[in-house]
Amino acid sequence: MSAKILDGKMVSARIKSELKAEVDKLQEKGIRPGLAVVIVGNDPASRVYVNSKKKACAEIGIYSEEYALPEETTQQELLELVNELNRRDNIHGILVQLPLPKHLDEEEVINTISPSKDVDAFHPLNVGKIMIGNFDFLPCTPAGIMELIKESGVPVEGKECVVVGRSNIVGKPQAMLLLHQHGTVTICHSRTKNLKEVCRRADILVAAVGKPELITADMVKPGAVVIDVGMNRLDNGKLVGDVDFKNVSEIASAITPVPGGVGPMTIAMLMRNTVTAAKSCVQP
Repeated sequence: MSAKILDGKMVSARIKSELKAEVDKLQEKGIRPGLAVVIVGNDPASRVYVNSKKKACAEIGIYSEEYALPEETTQQELLELVNELNRRDNIHGILVQLPLPKHLDEEEVINTISPSKDVDAFHPLNVGKIMIGNFDFLPCTPAGIMELIKESGVPVEGKECVVVGRSNIVGKPQAMLLLHQHGTVTICHSRTKNLKEVCRRADILVAAVGKPELITADMVKPGAVVIDVGMNRLDNGKLVGDVDFKNVSEIASAITPVPGGVGPMTIAMLMRNTVTAAKSCVQP
């Protein structure tokens, strides 16, 4: 048996096409969604992400601004820029690309972004709303993963769901979204005992730890849906995920490729959040 490939490029193209129609409608009402992206320093991976975000904005008609700040930018300068963007009427979403250089305080920067413009959904107010299930925005990667699970045709309700990784960006919110859809959720991390046995129980397995090919075929239940969030570059330059794709795809019922799985979905969800933020400005 060979797994169904959950093609993030295809699903994200469909979502972006729906969003383009929404952007056109908003423009008829005199509102053009606007996204400001702030990048500090020269991290190559961050640069790739920022370029992808700008390209997606152009595709669907979102106005975008990029602020590329030097590595030595001070905390004060960064906070002043965020506050200025908070006040701007033509900017509906603000994204500060993480990670920031070591001398900057990420938490303070995230807390300074207005919750109504926090299209990454990292502000504590938005995190709290996700916990109780009454949210305006969802974090982009977990939201994209939920779309890919839907694409697999497997309903979450009543399923054993295992999330490997407990980051604030993916693992924790991912667990909450699966819970909101009535999955039975286990979170695994570096201190988990018997990781293999826990993973083998999963009907839906999400790997988000950043360890190349950590999830091997003997850790996967036959017929499981496997979502690979990892993006790891090997010494030979090859890009691989957290899942041993070649062998696991012979056991799983559906699996995401790396690249071309979760990555494009993250960007599509960022676009969706920006459009949602702009819609909140429409007078009823």
